[in-house]
Amino acid sequence: MPRTPAETLSGKRIVLAEALRGHAAVLVMGFTRAGGSACDPWARALRADPSMAGIAVFQAAMLEGAPGWLRAAIKSSMRKGLSPAEQDNFVILVQDGKLWRSYFGVTADQDPYVVLLDAAGQVRWHGHGAARDLEPLLKAALK
Repeated sequence: MPRTPAETLSGKRIVLAEALRGHAAVLVMGFTRAGGSACDPWARALRADPSMAGIAVFQAAMLEGAPGWLRAAIKSSMRKGLSPAEQDNFVILVQDGKLWRSYFGVTADQDPYVVLLDAAGQVRWHGHGAARDLEPLLKAALK
């Protein structure tokens, strides 16, 4: 996983690779506005699912392509409707876009990308697309 410095929506500095180390986690990431919007159903479904108890759910957005002057407005819009805990687990990335695209194997910018990581940081499952179509596959990978 790239070791890109980032910031959460709550304003905390974070490096995802370090924050996820030692914990099973799911990372849901969007690379465009459409992809980011499609991440929300994933995050909501995973956080509400009792079978995901004990597995951290992080959401991330790549804003590298957004103009610097627009990023604050984008982040403000993303904060709406999120609890403080959800804001702590929502990461904004503004650099290393090529590395992250390679990590997720991005082929369709409008899709949300999802990885399931074990406590050692190894990818146990990955996919992209709608939560309703892929969530059962992710849950099967938990077993």
